[in-house]
Amino acid sequence: MLKKIRDIAGNAGEIIREYPMVLLMSFLGAVSWMCFAHTDFNSNPNFFVFIKFAIVSCLGISVMFALNMLSQRIGKRFLLELCGVIFLVFFYLLLPEDEKYFTERYAFLIIPTFILSHLLVSFIAFFGKQKELNFWQFNKNLFISLFLTSVFTGVLTGGVELAILAVDKLFDFNFNQRYYLETFYFLAIFGSTFIFLLFNEKGLLQLEKDGTYPLILKFFTQYILIPLLLLYAIILYFYSFKILINWELPRGWVSYLVLAYSVVGILALLLVHPLKKELSASWVRIFSKIFYFTLIPLLVLLFTAIFTRILEYGYTEPRYFVLLIALWLTTVVLYFIVIKKATIKFIPISLFAFGLFSLVFPYFNTFSVAKRSQKSELRQVMIQNKLLENGKINFSKKVSDTVADEIASKFDFLVKRDEKDFLLQLMSRKDQKLIVKSLEKRDFYSVQSQIRSTFSNVDKTKKSFGSENFELVSENRLRSVQGYDFFTRAANFPNEQGLTIDKDIFRIYSQQRNGELLILTLNNREKWDATPDIKQLLNQYEQRTGRLLVSEIALEHDLGNYHIKIIFDNLIRENSVTENIYFGEAYILIRRK
Repeated sequence: MLKKIRDIAGNAGEIIREYPMVLLMSFLGAVSWMCFAHTDFNSNPNFFVFIKFAIVSCLGISVMFALNMLSQRIGKRFLLELCGVIFLVFFYLLLPEDEKYFTERYAFLIIPTFILSHLLVSFIAFFGKQKELNFWQFNKNLFISLFLTSVFTGVLTGGVELAILAVDKLFDFNFNQRYYLETFYFLAIFGSTFIFLLFNEKGLLQLEKDGTYPLILKFFTQYILIPLLLLYAIILYFYSFKILINWELPRGWVSYLVLAYSVVGILALLLVHPLKKELSASWVRIFSKIFYFTLIPLLVLLFTAIFTRILEYGYTEPRYFVLLIALWLTTVVLYFIVIKKATIKFIPISLFAFGLFSLVFPYFNTFSVAKRSQKSELRQVMIQNKLLENGKINFSKKVSDTVADEIASKFDFLVKRDEKDFLLQLMSRKDQKLIVKSLEKRDFYSVQSQIRSTFSNVDKTKKSFGSENFELVSENRLRSVQGYDFFTRAANFPNEQGLTIDKDIFRIYSQQRNGELLILTLNNREKWDATPDIKQLLNQYEQRTGRLLVSEIALEHDLGNYHIKIIFDNLIRENSVTENIYFGEAYILIRRK
């Protein structure tokens, strides 16, 4: 027993010496999330700094691990780690100073950067003449270590949380609920990192060492994954034939099906890479030869679906990334078809290059392209509907509901991307006053509804839809408030100071077309996210398009000591490359329980 303890302590000491920056990043990330969990948002308005520091520290785990792998190959660890620290400081400065500036556009910076940092781990130590099999073994061993780490961490975290719960309940300590969350953050981040490093204590030489192919992986890939992919390909090909026969444009979500088939297929080929020579007559080798050729017609289908949406709605960051992945897939297909001595290292390296291009390349990066495109789309909508008079929007001119919603949505998109000056140039001084206060306060949640309500002559009978769009309309426009104590409109909800009822503060947030449709909070502690409920209402009519009249569209929920009812005029599902859901107006009824 003592020998085991000494071995574990020795291994821990070796890990601390070999991976100090990786452990430091994970420790800082865990502590930052713990501080965030411990923060009282009402008394500490600067809590967002913990989130920023936690994001950057967690990014630093993979960045520092990648640089450590490179240093084990070429040396110069101190210089590489210094470069890593400089990059993390720069990334921290890119993030906003305050939570209200933290719009969804930062997700399109943070998530791709995290993906790129993990891709960097996969190939950074294999530039040069290293054997391809070593590259495969390295990533295979990393994958196995990640799987084992998740299992070990899950068991450890669950066991410790249950132990705390047992002590709390059996001895009546009445622990604060934050302790459970803080324990989870520490074990899930720092604990998982430490366990992962224990599995890889000997570093690069151990990870790239040639070993036997795992039998369970061989069975899974040969008899489960590849047959499923073949079935998937057959379904997509039949759908392609249906499109040709009916001569119709592909549905928006077909993009994701093709991408899923392509990415999972490439993953399957990577998993069976060493088997291609061992099993020369097997269907693994056959699948390896034909897979990239099967992608060619599907890529045509993919580009057709993507450009159908882009030409109709313009570029946004999600559509840009879908197009980028389609271009990357085309590059990979051409590479493996044309190049006779193709290497699998090309897959992560090329994806990293495309991803880096999308974030940092001037003028053509995702943020520049999306802003230019939506500006152009906004101008085009205004010109087509003759809304510009002397370069300013005439909000009193008669427009359809769809046009008013579209302009309000594009204002919402552009104001979240620091295009205030461009938008104000399109408005007269009188109209500017309606939103300038919200723009100065960065109250993004109210700009869209304010722009929408500024249109004073909206013809709701002229709402037009694409062939795949659906609107659920409330037939009864007479609102009964019987049985409720308070009534307000979501569009006029005071977000800054909230709505106070008996010292209880209600706030409502809405990011239509951006995921969070409607969120109601009570005292910044209790929250009702109505987004899943709204989606469930529309999912009842998943196959419907056009318009459908119903007697009432309403949701009800208990929040603290109050019962909430939300009534909608309409709910709209707009199918583009990504499915958008939004609504015209929402009324909130509140009563004490």
